[in-house]
Amino acid sequence: MSNKKRIVILGAGESGIGTALLAKQQGYNVFVSDGGCIKENYKNDLLQNEIEFEEGAHTEAKILNADVVMKSPGIPEKNELVKKIREKKIEIISEIEFAYRYKGNSKIIAITGSNGKTTTTALTYNICKLVSNDCAMVGNIGFSFARQVAENPKKMYVVEVSSFQLDDIVSFRPDVAIITNITEDHLDRYNYDVNNYIKSKFRIIENQIETDVFIYNIDDETTKNNIDKLNIRSKKAPITMNKELPEGAYLTTAQMHVKWKGEEMQMSIDDFALKGKHNQYNSMAASMAGTAVGIRKEKIREALQTFESLEHRMEPVVTIRGVEFINDSKATNINSTWYALESMQKPVVLILGGVDKGNDYNILKDLVVEKVKAIVCLGLDNVKIEEAFGTIVSNMVQVNNATDAVQAAFSFAEKGDVVLLSPACASFDLYKNYEDRGNQFKAAVKDL
Repeated sequence: MSNKKRIVILGAGESGIGTALLAKQQGYNVFVSDGGCIKENYKNDLLQNEIEFEEGAHTEAKILNADVVMKSPGIPEKNELVKKIREKKIEIISEIEFAYRYKGNSKIIAITGSNGKTTTTALTYNICKLVSNDCAMVGNIGFSFARQVAENPKKMYVVEVSSFQLDDIVSFRPDVAIITNITEDHLDRYNYDVNNYIKSKFRIIENQIETDVFIYNIDDETTKNNIDKLNIRSKKAPITMNKELPEGAYLTTAQMHVKWKGEEMQMSIDDFALKGKHNQYNSMAASMAGTAVGIRKEKIREALQTFESLEHRMEPVVTIRGVEFINDSKATNINSTWYALESMQKPVVLILGGVDKGNDYNILKDLVVEKVKAIVCLGLDNVKIEEAFGTIVSNMVQVNNATDAVQAAFSFAEKGDVVLLSPACASFDLYKNYEDRGNQFKAAVKDL
């Protein structure tokens, strides 16, 4: 009988495979179980490392004898197998928790939030890597944290963290934590109670101590209303556009100020590579994080000036006959689309729709009235979109593929307009994920 600790991994996506590789390296008895098909590249990882796995089913006898279970962030608590694991009092953890346990003396900057977390993560990484290559960008943004620790450990990890990953942490403690903002999202996973979702986001700071730093946006109502209810031990570093701060980051007269430990950095927002109000918040948060880990202001300034926008996040595709096409497929909630519309300076043909996560489209109405000349509904069920905007946008059409969406949008657009894919919804009705949706959109645009 083996004395090795047994870890069962539910879900063989990027986080599951990363955990499996790290667990194998650390001497665990590893078993990976996926109810669907495992991608070929991931299957090869498992075979090459002689890791036992199954696909297309979950064998309960092999799962319920685990010492610890790492479940994919996509598997909800109400899943029957998860309930059985809980009943047996087997510890369930997330991939970021497992990776954290083996990260050694490395520092962690962790970023969460309903919107802006991917851009803020990438910006923060851009700042860190200008100083040293001994850093990695991991988590929700592509490469799993656990895989990075296993295959190429670094002194600094910039980690994008989702609420689902935070739900299953135990000891995970970032040196610097950022909450960009909190708006209603994923309520289907939180019993349609926004307070459950808020608690989940704030778990990012629950293990922090006095020497750690917590960066948060005091202009965000939900964050501001919950700060005083919590026992926060870490050093607070707020950001705002509404007032000067003795410590933290703020904007006045188009200048960003970052004040920390008696020093101050200033930079004109005209020099930011990323434009739009939402990106000013992202730039402040990233600058504050860089400052908190001791990066010099010249490097922070250079990183903000040279940053290139991310794929699927306000990504310019091409301009055809004076019509600009922008891919914002990563906008999977209402607030992301609100920020996208808010930054638009030209008339917009908006491509909207997909799997609704409990959206309140009223939030968008004022911006739609002000900026949107036509809406193309890309999804299988667009009833709520029609009800919300049918009386205020005269041009509205239903489609169910990217080619028709692009052609319809182009027919409504004139020279000087923008066609904006910013769906406000998840993509799973028609696509594998938001990347697939964005890529099909870009391909259809290029076919024009």
